[in-house]
Amino acid sequence: MGQSSTTPARRDAGEPAYRLELHTDVYEIRVYEPYLVAEVIVAGPAESASSEGFRLLAGYIFGGNGGSHKLAMTAPVTQSPLALSTTLPMMQSADAGGFQVRFVLPPGYSLATLPVPNDSRVKLREIEVQRVAVRRYSGRWTEANYAEHVATLRASLTAAGLTAHGAPILARYNAPYVLPFLRRNEVWLSLA
Repeated sequence: MGQSSTTPARRDAGEPAYRLELHTDVYEIRVYEPYLVAEVIVAGPAESASSEGFRLLAGYIFGGNGGSHKLAMTAPVTQSPLALSTTLPMMQSADAGGFQVRFVLPPGYSLATLPVPNDSRVKLREIEVQRVAVRRYSGRWTEANYAEHVATLRASLTAAGLTAHGAPILARYNAPYVLPFLRRNEVWLSLA
């Protein structure tokens, strides 16, 4: 059973602020406040796209920018397929356009005050207010684990009469050296 919440916007250290709208045993519905990201579009498959995207974005936040400014590392790092079909598993959608990899940028900046990336592949954007269904899980970053949780989330939303749109987003909160059973992973689906 779901529980509605009037929780005010919250921000864990280094994460975008959100208001918890609903919490169930399977998923949450969050309404995120606007936040800034650095993003790149990279070719797949998913695992190599993740590594390449992370490398490019880490270069930007660790000083690869117009002022050699270092920015704080934040969470999550997100990855979503750029595909015409949002039902394809993440690895199969690589051929349909690649992947968008994003770093959430620390609060206190605006698009006008962020340092300009040295690498033209790195783009800075503001993500507007968004309402997303989120399924949290632990474990390894595998296609099977991701696909299982996307399917569970989609089925739960359908059963609740909710409609998701767009490609699923994989959100990772931990470094690769964190043991898989301790990792915080999420799949996000945008809601109208």
